[in-house]
Amino acid sequence: MEPPGLVVHGTVAPFSTALRSLVNNPLYSDVRFVVGQERQEVFAHRCLLACRCNFFQRLLGSEMGPGVPSPVVLSTVPAEAFLAVLEFLYTNSAKLHRHSVSPLGRAWGSGRGGGVGGRGDSLSLPQTPTVQVLEVLTAAVEYGLEELRELCLEFVVKVLDVELVCEALQVAVTFGLGSLQERCVAFIEAHSQEALRTRGFLELSAPALLPLLRSDKLCVDEAELVLAARSWARVGAAVLERPVAEVAAPVVRELRLALLAPAELSALEEQNRREPLIPVEQIVEAWKCHALRRGDAARGALCRRRRGTLPREHHRFLDPPFK
Repeated sequence: MEPPGLVVHGTVAPFSTALRSLVNNPLYSDVRFVVGQERQEVFAHRCLLACRCNFFQRLLGSEMGPGVPSPVVLSTVPAEAFLAVLEFLYTNSAKLHRHSVSPLGRAWGSGRGGGVGGRGDSLSLPQTPTVQVLEVLTAAVEYGLEELRELCLEFVVKVLDVELVCEALQVAVTFGLGSLQERCVAFIEAHSQEALRTRGFLELSAPALLPLLRSDKLCVDEAELVLAARSWARVGAAVLERPVAEVAAPVVRELRLALLAPAELSALEEQNRREPLIPVEQIVEAWKCHALRRGDAARGALCRRRRGTLPREHHRFLDPPFK
């Protein structure tokens, strides 16, 4: 009986380097992509993409025929993110960076260093990260690349900061990435005032903003949260060309107006007359809470103090303070 053969392994680095040299290389390329809003031309090799990714296997089926076909247009993925995906498909590693322009553009219409290797490779973070991980994560989800998606999620959690967290939250909500959403919400709860001042906060969609406004653990006072919600709605109104109150409608119900002092509530009511943001009946309910001097159980969370709520004289009539 012939003894079983022995599998031997050559050095990985030269193999990976050789394959990396083929990324976006017209040499022997048999498929071209036109990628992103910049319409950047990218060269690739059909057999490699098809054997590594079901999305490309379906996209680059045999019906395209031999030779270099007409360019495949992928207009929604940024060119840099697409090249990172190709690098991962060719070499099982990719360079990821922390900060980015929002990968979804404006989120209002919807309901980026070191090398990151595949499993068995090490995860190393860049010393001075600058761009792109969320764009690569978005592409990995859309192309069904589970391993790259998990590597991106791992990277995002490691480098999460105030400037990145709202963009990451938007991606998590858009693609149903529950664990990332939880990490982002927890981070914002701990760094609420800083996060509310970022561009990423103003670009959140309503579904992404709701879990924040429903949180008892935000370290911010309600008066400041009302101002942040107004700024958010103004930006959305300008982008969507809709009234501020209409944009704000899905989220303002979560503002806890009963926590405001009477003078603050009067000032808010006057501003609301000039620039409608909050339904009049919601302000009336807050005044009722002051008149009754108790946090009626029927009002539930809307009379409950948050972690960052500043004390006011009337709060002793409401629910116990946040612990």
